[in-house]
Amino acid sequence: MSEQRERPEPEPIRFYGTTWVDHSGGYLLRRFALGLGAVLLAAAGALVLRLAYQGMAIAETGTVVSTLLVVAFAVCSSMAFSRTLGDYVRDPDDARGPDDASMRSVKVIGFLGVLLAYALRSAVEAPGEKQRRAAYDRAVERHERRSAHRAARRGNPAARRGGRRPGRRG
Repeated sequence: MSEQRERPEPEPIRFYGTTWVDHSGGYLLRRFALGLGAVLLAAAGALVLRLAYQGMAIAETGTVVSTLLVVAFAVCSSMAFSRTLGDYVRDPDDARGPDDASMRSVKVIGFLGVLLAYALRSAVEAPGEKQRRAAYDRAVERHERRSAHRAARRGNPAARRGGRRPGRRG
């Protein structure tokens, strides 16, 4: 009695579930809405940063501190943007994981870059879809190979031989 395994299930993506597999269930609308939402959140974040900068100017902290603040946010945003965008297209088997602990603080400070990278990736596909699709396709391929191999091995092996094995007497 051979147990037939079920086809592997796709891994869900946040906000998309498993609709990324066949692009059903309002996938395109959701992608557009989430990308637009990320751009709007980035605009709101930029406004908050501008208000913070104006608060620093009112407090008269000096040009050095104000310049350092702007440079820190600009550098962290650009690093977070490139790192986040790279994480969406990088192979998940790569040595560097998507939740690299050393980059968490940079991504928090550079939240504008993270939001813009999410919006940009949403214009192409669901963020993380490429990685999940590659893993899902590999799992389906392994499943189909195993199923084909199991189908070839079914039945009584002695009945397939067509008699006695050569070299044996009896």
